[in-house]
Amino acid sequence: MAETVTAVVTGANRGIGFAVATELVRRGCRVVLVTRNRARGEQAVAALGAWPGGAGGSAELVVGDLSVLSSIRAVAVELDSRCDRIDVLVHNAGVWPTRLVRTEDGYEQSFVVNHLAPFLLNHLLEKRLRRVVQVSAGLYVKGRVDPDRTPRGEDFHWMRTYCDTKLANLLTVPLFAKHWENTGVTIDAVHPGVVRTGLGDPGGVKGLLLKVIKRRWDAPEAGAAPVMRLAFAPGERSGRYFDGDHPVPLAPVADDPALARRLWDQGMAHVA
Repeated sequence: MAETVTAVVTGANRGIGFAVATELVRRGCRVVLVTRNRARGEQAVAALGAWPGGAGGSAELVVGDLSVLSSIRAVAVELDSRCDRIDVLVHNAGVWPTRLVRTEDGYEQSFVVNHLAPFLLNHLLEKRLRRVVQVSAGLYVKGRVDPDRTPRGEDFHWMRTYCDTKLANLLTVPLFAKHWENTGVTIDAVHPGVVRTGLGDPGGVKGLLLKVIKRRWDAPEAGAAPVMRLAFAPGERSGRYFDGDHPVPLAPVADDPALARRLWDQGMAHVA
């Protein structure tokens, strides 16, 4: 009898994360949802538990704020205690900041959620991991991450900071592939498409206009499809970037080994 697949999905209470969690439960997986808001997380778990299509799958909750370093570590400890192994880890949680917010650690919020949190969780949980899927964004090509300024939002811009932080994260994906070479752990990143979620909604009149525009965008279920295909892809190769279902070369802005190494070393300062 095959063992139950254990999957962890961050930012899983709505959007692509919830759609991924739904499909994982449908496939009979044990799914651990990581959410910042307990009430919304519990609602998501309840909805998954009541879903009639679940073929023996289950859902449970870990609550943690992935913008705070101590909370990221606490999430890792909780996952480590609950899971003998993590067959699939989907880094879906993301923030598109509309204003500068610094965390209690002094970092710009989206830099931590979009880049530093998945970086730390990969390291803190690596003894449990088998497959990692990083939900990325095609807008990384507009990024110009500066390791001296971007982490603390000294170069903050409501549009570009999102791109900068997604680029920072993507730069480290090939380094993780190299780091985990011959260990059995694989990692790939995927741009799931232009998807209708609440990411980046500024509120007010601009927010209403954006919601009208987003009606033409793909539903979260469409964005979840390439994530799911990667989650169960054969693990012979690692460190790739996918645009939807298609592996594509990284743009020159993300092919910078020196910058990638600086970001890696910077992140490693928080691993111990």
